Amino acid sequence: MPNPIKILLADDHRILRTGLKLLLSSQPDFKVVAEASDGYEALKKLESIPIDVVLLDLSMPLMGGLACLREIKKRKYPVKILVLTMYSEQQYVKEVMQQGADGYLCKDTLDEELFRALHTVRAGRRYLGERETHALLNDLIDGPRENAALSVREQEVLQYLVHGYSLAVIAEKLHISIKTVSTYKVRLMQKLNCTTKSELVDYALRQHLLG
Repeated sequence: MPNPIKILLADDHRILRTGLKLLLSSQPDFKVVAEASDGYEALKKLESIPIDVVLLDLSMPLMGGLACLREIKKRKYPVKILVLTMYSEQQYVKEVMQQGADGYLCKDTLDEELFRALHTVRAGRRYLGERETHALLNDLIDGPRENAALSVREQEVLQYLVHGYSLAVIAEKLHISIKTVSTYKVRLMQKLNCTTKSELVDYALRQHLLG
């Protein structure tokens, strides 16, 4: 019998991690060997634990999933990355796959599809669910939308926000006050007609402002 696929669960929701661990542990093909609640913790686990596949959420504190994905690729860890997230829009799928993910699934996916996706990416092939495939096709058909006029500083703040950095960390990185960062955030929300962080992420992905 082949060795089970060694998995790192990276998600900030402890209850979800527990559920996934129970689900995967019920199958002899999988073994959850590490867990992380943010990108920094995931990277630390990758430094010391042999892992085959990272099951990665996009929305995490301190360091979000996209930033963690980029860092994994930069450090050239010999792992496969399967993104498991709540976002199904084509902007997310396209950006994540372009950044080097091996697969993309929504969190409400069926158990069997998750198992199939893990086997597929471990074997060196990319995996998209039916919904995600349709999302990419819609992106090819619809094309990009127009960009709003953002200042350089607004774009910097936006990039840090959508990567999951706190206001305090952003203030430190940009050498401005937390109050100023908060003002930029409010201004971005108003200018882009966004009411939630996920809408900001949607805009940044759509306009390729995550560099």
